[in-house]
Amino acid sequence: MSEEENKPKLKLAVYWGAACGGCCVSVLDVHEKLFDVVANADLVFWPIALDIKYADVEAMPDGYIDLTLFNGAIRNSENKHMAKLLRQKTKVLVAYGSCSYMGGIPGLANLNTKEDIFERIYNETESTINPENIRPQERYEVDEGVLTLPEFYNDVRTLSQTVDVDYYLPGCPPQTERLLEVFTAIVTGLGLPPKGSVIGAAEKSQCDECTRKKTENKLIKKFYRPWEIVDDGETCFLEQGVICMGPATRCGCGNRCIMGNAPCRGCYGPAPDVIDPGAKMMSAVATMIDANDANEIEKIMEDIIDPAGYFYRYSLPASILRRKMR
Repeated sequence: MSEEENKPKLKLAVYWGAACGGCCVSVLDVHEKLFDVVANADLVFWPIALDIKYADVEAMPDGYIDLTLFNGAIRNSENKHMAKLLRQKTKVLVAYGSCSYMGGIPGLANLNTKEDIFERIYNETESTINPENIRPQERYEVDEGVLTLPEFYNDVRTLSQTVDVDYYLPGCPPQTERLLEVFTAIVTGLGLPPKGSVIGAAEKSQCDECTRKKTENKLIKKFYRPWEIVDDGETCFLEQGVICMGPATRCGCGNRCIMGNAPCRGCYGPAPDVIDPGAKMMSAVATMIDANDANEIEKIMEDIIDPAGYFYRYSLPASILRRKMR
């Protein structure tokens, strides 16, 4: 048996926190390259694919897992428990995807409180009839025993706001090519940057790679939602008055959205020199408004229907703001 064949396989884990499940699907999107993954790693924990219980993970020695891809934000006490447990059991913990890295779409819930959310879901939705105001309970006793639910937190948090993270792999979901690059680097032990780095991404902004035509005149009189204009397929979205997060977003995804004639929404996170992508975009937008009168500026800004949804779609929990203040 060769030295390569005798080399022990890596132990790989995947966990799904507060997220849509797209990151788990992206792991399967490696297609035939899955055979390369299987040849070098054994999956020891992946709740959606393997019948392995939390107790099995708790019984593992500390550092037993070589690599964990943790996707999803921290929304409840179960997510937090698993984040701490997997950190304890894992050598290399990767915040996999936008939700784990920055809070993602679930993080927009920080624009409301827990009570706001529960009131809407259990009392106010158009299809809800709940005159007794019944809400989920964390503990409920029945004849057969005690039923429990995780605690639903008031705030959505990122993985790194909960535990120490080794690397961040951005995207909604991360590109399959980037996952394979990172996996190969970990398998070989070559090419990994310093701990805490964003991996699978470049050191430039989306605008640096975008091939759409740009001019020196970026002044505009009106902002549009994408469906309100006919995109010419060639001109910079911002110059057409459509909000594109390209200036504040790290590249590495291959400009997938822009190449598909859709503006960037910021899922790859801030460019290296950007602290807060939302603040960066608000600054960029402010320089584009072709008006000096305060009333006219306010009218133009009203065209941006959902500023928080545009500027902090993926990054609110990780931003300077973090949540809406009351």
